[in-house]
Amino acid sequence: MADQNQVQEWHVTEPYLDLHCQLGEGPYYEKGTQTLRFVDIKAKRLHTVSVTDGPDSLKTLQLDSPIGVTANIKGQDPQEKILVALKYGIALLDRKTGQYDYLTRIGGETERLRSNDGAVDPHGRFWLGTMNDFHVGEPQTEGSLYRFDLGKTSEEIVKGLIIPNSLGWSPDGKTMYFTHTPENTVFAWDYNPEDGSISNKRVHYKHEERGHLDGFRVDKDGNIWHALYDGSSVIKISPAGKIVGRVILPTNNITCVEFVGTELFITSAADENSEEGTPSKKYGGGLFRVDVGTTGLDHTEFVLE
Repeated sequence: MADQNQVQEWHVTEPYLDLHCQLGEGPYYEKGTQTLRFVDIKAKRLHTVSVTDGPDSLKTLQLDSPIGVTANIKGQDPQEKILVALKYGIALLDRKTGQYDYLTRIGGETERLRSNDGAVDPHGRFWLGTMNDFHVGEPQTEGSLYRFDLGKTSEEIVKGLIIPNSLGWSPDGKTMYFTHTPENTVFAWDYNPEDGSISNKRVHYKHEERGHLDGFRVDKDGNIWHALYDGSSVIKISPAGKIVGRVILPTNNITCVEFVGTELFITSAADENSEEGTPSKKYGGGLFRVDVGTTGLDHTEFVLE
């Protein structure tokens, strides 16, 4: 729980991009081109917008697979190729043609599963959570957390998950954070940089207020900025596991965040349960931005070989 007298607040009243994503997710800032890319998982789209040129620069790439998350690849121009997590595993995506080639397939290629969220660890390994695809209905305990080394091998690290969500690392790289949405909990592990192994699992933060923990990013001071689905907000969780800040937004289903300098860009999903004409219904699926006065940790690129 938060001490409301010590919680800093920011208020956002309208979206930066009002594009009505079905399930906006996975924002990723490309410093070299000053562009932000993000996905619409349900609509199978990759969106890209220049943060210098503004909303009119939006470009959309339509795919034939749900796309959960993306990452840059060491030695590759991200305007040409990036790593993407698709229906059956991780793939190389040609951003000009929309064609992709799977590097590694996971989950036995079952139609019941899809990729969800993931991230590259401080040493270039890619971690990815899988869960039941939309057509299955209510997610079951069939999801897993995988680790990919050098793009060739995958190892199932955690089994029996329902909705595995964001991952991140502390500024010193010694702690890995992972959110399991059904438990509304951010777990922490000790992280071994030599082999990518994790140990000493513990609860870092348990959410007991409105909303469900979705995606997050870690800032330079080790705070976790965590989106709350059905919570109309992003909470700032201190390294001690306490809420110390909150971004209030006009729509319910907040999904993930990304730092662009000191600004926080925030994705959201459509609000199918609110009444027509309400701000939540109107702005659901929009992309928001707010200056929060701090910066995030830089992304590590995926080491392919």
